[in-house]
Amino acid sequence: MKAVFRIVIFSFLLYSQSNSAQQNYTPFEKEIITKSKTIVGNPDFTKAQHFFLQKEWDSCFVYTMKQLSVGKKSKEIQNFCHFFRGFGFKEKKLFKESKKEFQLITTDFPFHNHIQMFLGEIALEEKRFNEAIKYFTEIEQLHPSLLLGIKKSSVKHNLGLCYLHLEKYDTAERYLREGLQLEEAQNDTVALVGTYGDMATLYYDQYKDKLAIPYFEKAYQLSKKVKNYQLKQNAALNMAVVEENRNDYAKALTYRKEYEQWKDSLNDQNKVWEVAELEKQFTVKQKQKEVSLLKAENKIKIAERNGLLYSAIVLFVLLGTAVYFYREKTKKNKIILAQKEALSELNATKDKLFSIVSHDLRSAVNAMKISNAKLLENVAAKNLDELDSLLQRNSAIANSTYNLLDNLLHWALLQTKQSYFEITTIRLYHCVEQMVYNYRPLMLEKNLVFENTISRNDIVCADQESLKIILRNFIDNAIKFSKENGIIKMYTQNTDEKYCTLLIEDNGIGMSTALQTALLQETRLLSKTDNEAIAGTGLGMQLCKSLLQKNGGKLDLKSEVGKGTKIIVSLIKKQPNG
Repeated sequence: MKAVFRIVIFSFLLYSQSNSAQQNYTPFEKEIITKSKTIVGNPDFTKAQHFFLQKEWDSCFVYTMKQLSVGKKSKEIQNFCHFFRGFGFKEKKLFKESKKEFQLITTDFPFHNHIQMFLGEIALEEKRFNEAIKYFTEIEQLHPSLLLGIKKSSVKHNLGLCYLHLEKYDTAERYLREGLQLEEAQNDTVALVGTYGDMATLYYDQYKDKLAIPYFEKAYQLSKKVKNYQLKQNAALNMAVVEENRNDYAKALTYRKEYEQWKDSLNDQNKVWEVAELEKQFTVKQKQKEVSLLKAENKIKIAERNGLLYSAIVLFVLLGTAVYFYREKTKKNKIILAQKEALSELNATKDKLFSIVSHDLRSAVNAMKISNAKLLENVAAKNLDELDSLLQRNSAIANSTYNLLDNLLHWALLQTKQSYFEITTIRLYHCVEQMVYNYRPLMLEKNLVFENTISRNDIVCADQESLKIILRNFIDNAIKFSKENGIIKMYTQNTDEKYCTLLIEDNGIGMSTALQTALLQETRLLSKTDNEAIAGTGLGMQLCKSLLQKNGGKLDLKSEVGKGTKIIVSLIKKQPNG
């Protein structure tokens, strides 16, 4: 007897999912770039296109609206703007607004077939299956040269889903099999998980368990190779239902536990995204407060300036020309002295910056220059193995240089007292989790194990942005100097009433006692004689020390060559009555 609950249908839209890559442009996005290259001299449109490709829909809506509000504009620009808006609304599940935008586009628009595809997907989402079939059938009959990035397998799959929901099983099976053949030829792993699941559901709904179960098993096995938690969750749940119908409750329980595990992972990921969004909103509000404060200060300064002007006039009348010139001379001398002191301070900062830039950037650029020369030689020689090695080296140099420039920027802002600084209470565990989330791919590349055993009750008092810079530097260093298959641990100790001690520990290459002493010295920048194995100048460490000092914290480190490093960061605790 079938279980009372229904097997999960993998009814996601394949074409939409194919556009989820953030780093490499899909064929569809490449076509967007190619077709819109002729539109130049429109900064709002250029920004709208940039945010569209980055999938930052709210910013895209702002700049498309600005472009559409311009008095004189071409039909081509209007079509692209409505297309960007319609696609963005569709991604945000605002289907009514999406259809309105698509209907404003003329039929001669290069991506008219994509609009038909999107309208079909919207109809499928809204369970208007017969309407969706009309849209997908039109696209199915087109020549491949007119598709501009649309996958035939996506069209076949979506048609199969429509007929499956309409319980026209023979037609659904034909389309799903055609889509499956195309996906297997393309080796589209993510799409195959969904298609296997839908094929299984097709047979399961017809009580053809012997045909359905192998597809469920294929979907489950293949889901292990993808990073999509939703697919993993659905595949595990389907296997649990299958085993329950087989009365094998032990296996069903195992699959249920796996389902709950992926469900928790998906929830944790969503929470991280929610925290990031809240922090973004908080930052915007803080900036708005800062702008309002600056406006108020400007008004006060204007009032003070006017008061001084009137006072000077009164003094000029009362004290006469001699006193007036005396005050003017004194004022000018003070201004000159203040300007001289400010100039001297800026000069010293500039010299320090030039020293760092000339020392480290020259080495990075020279290394890139030598590597590029080798790259050209190997391109000519078609030495693919060496090309791969050189490209990875160039990427490492670029990443290292970017981190140096980022630290330089924050260090310069700190030295010139231009950085915004506000002490707030921060829950340390969530802050660390948010920062580590961005480094998961780097850890996976080196197969590193990360352990975060920080107590969720640890609350510290610090400036949030500067604490993120400190954590980013130390986490980045821990990854950089860890060996393959290493381990990175972050935990806290609460042996001090005033400070909460955060420890970042790795079992990497470690460092000598001399290097540790050099790094802990005030304003000390490393040279290559300090340690040839260390790439950098120690600017990140100096930046972290300066920021910790400004937060009222302390820094220490313990390390042994070949056994790893332990960074000890002491932050002020939130007091019970604070």
